[in-house]
Amino acid sequence: MDKADVKSLVKAYLSQEIAGRWLLIVDNADDFEMLYKRANESDESFGSLALADYLPFSRKGSILFTTRNHEVAVNQAGIDVVTVEEMTERDSLGLLEANLIDKSLVAEIDAAKKLLNLLTYLPLAIRQAAAFINQKQMSIYDYLGIYESDDQDLIELLSEDFEDQGRYQNIKNPIASTWLISFRQIQQHNTLAAQYLYFMSCVAQRDIPHSLLPSASKLREVRAIGMLKAFAFITVHKGGKSYDIHRLVQVAVRNWLNTTGELTRWYCEIMKQTASIFPFCKHENRYECTMYLPHVQSILKFQDFPAGFRESLWGLLFSTGEYFVQAGRYIEAEKMYRKALDFTKGLFGDDHPWTLANINNLAIVLQRQGKNTDAETLQRHLLELNKRVLGDHHPDTLHNINNLAEVLRHQGKYADAETLHQQTLKLSKGVLGNNHPDTLDSISNLAVVLSEQGKYADAETLQLQTLELRKGVLGDEHPRTLGSVNNLAEALRHQGKYADAETLHQQTLELRKGVLGNNHPDTLDSMSNLAVVLSKQGRYADAETLQLQTLELRKGVLGDKHPHTLSSMNNLAEALRQQGKYADAETLQLQTLELKKGVLGDDHPSTLSSMSNLAVVLSERGKYADAETLLLQTLEVRKGVLGDDHPDTLASINNLALVRRDAAAANARAQERGARSPA
Repeated sequence: MDKADVKSLVKAYLSQEIAGRWLLIVDNADDFEMLYKRANESDESFGSLALADYLPFSRKGSILFTTRNHEVAVNQAGIDVVTVEEMTERDSLGLLEANLIDKSLVAEIDAAKKLLNLLTYLPLAIRQAAAFINQKQMSIYDYLGIYESDDQDLIELLSEDFEDQGRYQNIKNPIASTWLISFRQIQQHNTLAAQYLYFMSCVAQRDIPHSLLPSASKLREVRAIGMLKAFAFITVHKGGKSYDIHRLVQVAVRNWLNTTGELTRWYCEIMKQTASIFPFCKHENRYECTMYLPHVQSILKFQDFPAGFRESLWGLLFSTGEYFVQAGRYIEAEKMYRKALDFTKGLFGDDHPWTLANINNLAIVLQRQGKNTDAETLQRHLLELNKRVLGDHHPDTLHNINNLAEVLRHQGKYADAETLHQQTLKLSKGVLGNNHPDTLDSISNLAVVLSEQGKYADAETLQLQTLELRKGVLGDEHPRTLGSVNNLAEALRHQGKYADAETLHQQTLELRKGVLGNNHPDTLDSMSNLAVVLSKQGRYADAETLQLQTLELRKGVLGDKHPHTLSSMNNLAEALRQQGKYADAETLQLQTLELKKGVLGDDHPSTLSSMSNLAVVLSERGKYADAETLLLQTLEVRKGVLGDDHPDTLASINNLALVRRDAAAANARAQERGARSPA
């Protein structure tokens, strides 16, 4: 009997009627070759049979296979396959509670639900977590803290052996070890499937586009995806165009690659693939950029790329920065551009065109955050470099001059900005042509600075011209076209054409919400401008509501001290004043004025507007002397900054006259009351 084949004896016995009713369970039947491949395909002698050849057959017996490999299941059971679906949150909570010694721990319901979600409701992982919590006498919050700390801690938790009365004695089956066996099977039997697994482990977990994976024939791709799906490592979406990978599998694969010394290699492979397909972000390809962005960000977290991949890394940083600019996420854009600038300086030197392009982008994103002094310093430095390296008439030099002019405009240096914009526009027409997008930018920016100087009719004419050209060149819904519509509406508002301005602002706001999103800085500009024009038409309550909403959004998106946030505070205070809420308006205007002085400076036109508005609200509260003092100060500064004939200067003169009139009238009434009083 010592030399007898036990498997053959078991098969022979169970295949007989005398064995009675029986159930044979073949657990973890994942290895296709172990089940079906003979040692020698042409030899069916003893010792060469496959494991499946030893399976008994009887009308009184049943065989139950458990497997993670769907191909094995279908091959063995045909259509009699029962798929065990993912556990629900409720079932998972029940399993966790049943395996905890201290049942009260499940009362930490938020932590418990979060943990179960991270464990993707996997029963073995839940029992393993419960065992660890029981052994260490810790809370679910504490376990969650270890679980979320980093990948290495997570791997250690997944690899922790634990006692389970439902398993055979002396059989250790931690999750990471179980998956490691599966990884090796995939590596041995389907090279492309293994490569797919490695690529997916280096990117974001959700919505991995098929285009990020190595290309192969259609049949090989189908087989590779089929194997990963059969092991339940991935989920297929969108007709096979994108995939999700099990989070715990992803971490386990990265750890395996790291242990075998292969992790850097595969991060380099996915870097090359991504750098070749991730586009430079423009309005036209924004959806494609959005699809790839999470995966690019995941790749950029890797710290150990060799020197040979720095150029590809720079390209991803540069393109990602541009994406963030387009999305209005300026703080994130600044981080990308600073890293990209360090790379280009190290790779190509300070004077290389790519280094200059990075300096330009960094300066733009600083200006978008209201850091105008830093932006001006960079733009002036860049202008010197561009002129020396590229020449006075190079498109990049002209772009640089335009950007410098915009920084000056945002600092209230309107005359200097106008001069530069006039110069850039003339050169752009000659170098790029009348209809080039950069030329249209120059026309639009010139129109804005003319409006800032009170030349509203000229601004309207230029904005109308720009709008028609941008519609033809870029389309009706391009962000730059919508910028022209917004600027035209502002020119109309300044001329008192409030109904027309409101119509355009409403139209722009809806389009910007659809194209850019509800929280994009440009969308918030439209909300603010619409609120102002509503106020001009006497709809103060509606204006207040919209300004409050805009203010909160701008604080979240741009920060508490961004110039646009301060503008919203000023506009909200004006809406409050116009409704007779003078005390609230005064408090808000005082706060705004102090912030603007610190952020923009005492002489900035926006600071002067807040001084003027504060003076008006002081007058409304009967504080005529304080109001007159503030208006006199505002008038003198406005004359120096804006000129005697600027509309804001004339408004100061008018407000000063009104305050003096109201003060005199109040004085007269006081004297009259005094004369009527009994001695």
